[in-house]
Amino acid sequence: MEKHSNQGIRNIAIIAHVDHGKTTLVDALLRQGQVFRPNQQVGELIMDTNPLERERGITILAKNTAIHYQNVKINIIDTPGHADFSGEVERIMHMADGCLLLVDAVDGPMPQTRYLLKQALKQKIAPLVVINKIDRREARVPEVVGLVQDLFLELATEPEQLDFPVLYASARQEYAVTDLEGPRQNMEPLLRAMLEHVPAPSGDPDLPLQMLVAALDYDQYLGQIGIGRVFRGKMRARESVALISREGGTSPHTVEKVFVFHGLERLEVPVADAGDIVAITGVDGVAIGDTITAPEQPESLPSIEIEEPTVKMTFGVNTSPFMGREGPLCTSRNLNERLLKELRTNVSLRVEPTSTTDEFLVSGRGELHLAILVETMRREGYEFQVSKPEPVTKVIDGKVHEPFELLTLDTREEFIGPLTENLSGRLAQLVDMRNDGAGNVRLEYRIPTRGLIGFRSFFLRTTRGNGEDNSLFVDYQPMKGEVKSDLGGVLVATERGVAVTYGLLNAQGRGSTFVEPGTSVYEGMIVGMHPRDGDIGINVCKEKKLTNMRSSTADIAKRLSPIVNLSLDESLDFISSDELVEVTPQSLRLRKRKLSSAARQKRRGVSENPRA
Repeated sequence: MEKHSNQGIRNIAIIAHVDHGKTTLVDALLRQGQVFRPNQQVGELIMDTNPLERERGITILAKNTAIHYQNVKINIIDTPGHADFSGEVERIMHMADGCLLLVDAVDGPMPQTRYLLKQALKQKIAPLVVINKIDRREARVPEVVGLVQDLFLELATEPEQLDFPVLYASARQEYAVTDLEGPRQNMEPLLRAMLEHVPAPSGDPDLPLQMLVAALDYDQYLGQIGIGRVFRGKMRARESVALISREGGTSPHTVEKVFVFHGLERLEVPVADAGDIVAITGVDGVAIGDTITAPEQPESLPSIEIEEPTVKMTFGVNTSPFMGREGPLCTSRNLNERLLKELRTNVSLRVEPTSTTDEFLVSGRGELHLAILVETMRREGYEFQVSKPEPVTKVIDGKVHEPFELLTLDTREEFIGPLTENLSGRLAQLVDMRNDGAGNVRLEYRIPTRGLIGFRSFFLRTTRGNGEDNSLFVDYQPMKGEVKSDLGGVLVATERGVAVTYGLLNAQGRGSTFVEPGTSVYEGMIVGMHPRDGDIGINVCKEKKLTNMRSSTADIAKRLSPIVNLSLDESLDFISSDELVEVTPQSLRLRKRKLSSAARQKRRGVSENPRA
């Protein structure tokens, strides 16, 4: 036990691969801690409060909660499991003294498991392993425990990190055990293990205040809220403090209110002790990685290091003829202010100006990271246009280097052929293949990030949803080779107007369409796709001429094929470098960068394939 430690507190982060049960486990711990009233209806996945988290079934934002057990307050941090949101994990680790590594009893350690554990061990955090979903019929607990031990042997930086306890649990059925043969009753064995194996937070309460800000929130009444851990001293309400930014600048402030966490609530307190996780108001301009300290002895803590982005895309003002129709926030000032606001909380994001004031270069940790930002802004009423995601390259020793990732595919063996053929054109190299003897295979590839762009939609189509793909950034390697595109061409509207059945029927004679009758279109808007190279201009507003024998719509509607309805992620995968996605609160439209057919032909030869 350290000389100065707060034995009444434990700070623990729950880390796991996507869909291994983190948020469900937090639900079970909250119920075990009797946070809710007996008759209170709280549902499932209580911590996933963001609508996008519930829709996609993943945790995007790290969140704090706390329960009390045996007179000890346990601060629990639910973290994202997807590598694209690793910035959330990297900053949250600074608040924890221990981590609960959750591993699926069927899947075993996955790529994100490796990444998250590496980050935890790097911060010298005490590990606690829980093998989850042991109630599943396919569970292979002894084998998974062996794989976890191998992972620790590979990643551990100190001998003590290899001495970790292992528990077995079913988060959905709300029990944990230290022995597979023991009674399966509740989550108390896990809570006891937290108290026993996670060290109490250190920090001398008599020294001058030091707090590291690791998260931000905003309240329309309280204003900016800074969330972090008090490393030493005490945090008091209505007390003067100094804010030290990551750049080293110092400014005076007064803390207005101090909150601590309990269940899903924040409780206002007059003072918080060293080692606790708190939320404070009154410190304007605070950012993640800043230190809040005593003004008479300003001393900063080591700032939060975040790994660099690997994927970039442009966010620009909507320049289509429909600009301003569907979104109230559509100017460059609106876009700039929103992106700068995002930088305050999204620490792994980068925003850079471009040669034009109407466009910004935004870099993130992956396609999903950027797609979530686009969808969030869209729901807030913003209207803008984005380009195709591209890898962030570096020049090292005079050579261009690009990010490489480890791609893991879990699927059925009948899909190996088409997947291997597609990935070979994406410059992927097979590094491992395992077959469980029952037709299930796990394939591991080393692939450049640019080869991964657009692969996810192909994987889902090819496996018909019968598979899972995961990727993890590895390193930068010299760029070589050219990624082969299996995309065909697109059908481009040549006239502005309203799409009609007759015009769409003609378009479907060439390929598949994206729009329905009655949809407003403009010149240069992509209305469909076809299997051959090159763009095909088509007038989907063309109506059938009336005759004395039949009406203009007779026998047509029933012959139209269903449209291809692309999601945001699929749209970003589908477009090429000379195309954009127009994003509004109501619609997603694909379009050419240059809307005029004459301008596009002038820029390149007519026979050239723009999607190659």
